[in-house]
Amino acid sequence: MILEIWIVVLFVAAVLYYRQVYSRFTKYGVKQQTPFPLFGNMWRVTLRLEHFTDTMNSMYKEFPEERFIGRFEFIKPCLFVTDIELIKKITVKDFEHFLDRSGFSVEVDPLFSRNLFSLKGQEWKDMRSTLSPAFTSSKIKQMVPFMEEVGEMMIQAVKNKIKNSGSEWIEIDCKDLTTRYTNDVIASCAFGIKVDSHTNVDNDFYKIGKIASTFKTRDVILFQLYSAAPFLGKFFKLELLSTKTRNFFIDLVLSTMKERETHNIMRPDMIHLLMEAKKGRLHHEKDVINADDGFATVEESEVGKNNKHKSWSDTDLIAQAVLFFIAAFEVVSTAMTFTLTELALHPDVKERLAREIKEHNEKYGGKIDLHSIQTLTYLDMVISEVLRLWVPTILIERMCVKDYNMGKPNGEAKEDFILRKGESLHIPTWCIHRDPQFFPNPNKFDPERFSKENRHLIHPIAYMPFGLGPRNCIGSRFALCELKLLVYQILLNFDLSPTKKTCIPARLNKSSFHLQLEGGHALKFRSRYNLIL
Repeated sequence: MILEIWIVVLFVAAVLYYRQVYSRFTKYGVKQQTPFPLFGNMWRVTLRLEHFTDTMNSMYKEFPEERFIGRFEFIKPCLFVTDIELIKKITVKDFEHFLDRSGFSVEVDPLFSRNLFSLKGQEWKDMRSTLSPAFTSSKIKQMVPFMEEVGEMMIQAVKNKIKNSGSEWIEIDCKDLTTRYTNDVIASCAFGIKVDSHTNVDNDFYKIGKIASTFKTRDVILFQLYSAAPFLGKFFKLELLSTKTRNFFIDLVLSTMKERETHNIMRPDMIHLLMEAKKGRLHHEKDVINADDGFATVEESEVGKNNKHKSWSDTDLIAQAVLFFIAAFEVVSTAMTFTLTELALHPDVKERLAREIKEHNEKYGGKIDLHSIQTLTYLDMVISEVLRLWVPTILIERMCVKDYNMGKPNGEAKEDFILRKGESLHIPTWCIHRDPQFFPNPNKFDPERFSKENRHLIHPIAYMPFGLGPRNCIGSRFALCELKLLVYQILLNFDLSPTKKTCIPARLNKSSFHLQLEGGHALKFRSRYNLIL
């Protein structure tokens, strides 16, 4: 009898608790989908019943007239902001109210808590201004030869596979191809190491990179729980990197720095730039914004252009190198994979781009640099459209650092909604990029949206592949250059076609938290020798 009473009491207490938690928005007239106890609005994603983009689309389409919607990541309240003008205020005009991301604590992992993604407040501003000069066009220009060398190794490896196959066409896993390419680019451009992951497929750098950038289901769920209730990070002793992986990066960065200091070695890569930053010798240059950098490129704000110097520890610098590696390994390779897939599915686009690349190659005698690749207008149109349709960062997350008046959620609301300090909001990049209000026939792959004649029709806030405002992606120029160079080298040498495995129409794999098509990204490659473009 006593046990039964306690069960009833606990049940009633749980019901009252969840009713209180999940009424955060409804009592102020903010609409929301019905949350599931404990899981909130994450239960279908957690149980792999749908991809996270499906969850966002469902909310976005259910409440088309709302300026913002309430949602819950487990028991954590988050606003889902859909109004373009409000998004502009949040990310630009009132940025100081939304300076931070949720991030991770030192207890979870110092290499993650101390990187640019997780740093907060003034420390983030100082780190942004410290690193910003490392990502200017002039710095990236010096890294292009490293990227080109990596691309040539990749091209040769694919040619050898075609030659040894005894067939005109071979099937290649494009996700595997692009992750190996980005791995080798980062090894060269960031750490000064020459790696050929296409030939030496099991090299340590690639294996460590794969482990560091691949989050299993258990990891992602624990990260989400940590975000909802930070004390769980300590309870579960959550680590984003294994001890082996963490020690690998620490030893690599510190030993490379020591060797360069000892032997006075200067190589224009990320390690060198971090060493310069630590010494206070890395300063932002004037007039580095180039109109031809690419339509998707984001401009650095005054925060990043501040030349204020601050001393950073070795851990701080290693944390930036790890972040740079993981972002390039997964995010950039995803964009590359979908670019190759769309080209294979749209032969008219593919051949027009191949002709532009061939003409460029003949004009410059086979040479390529940052300036010349930026003259390829159709290549930029193709890449810009891929980043719209398959935006790698499907949402932008911001944390409120001081109470903020969001205004009324809709025309029926009687009072403004105040977002409290410590609460978060999400901007659904994926949904806005596929909204017919901003992009007619949004599911169609159409590079002409970004032609010089049409690009003025694009709402400047509705297109945000690299984020918005001062906290946008610091490496957009590097990512675009790397992406364009890979496409350039592949289409110059190979023709692409879909296989029987290619997912048509496109459907995202529900079992992956990343953007990945069902059945993978296998394509057929053949040499362009003797092909008429």
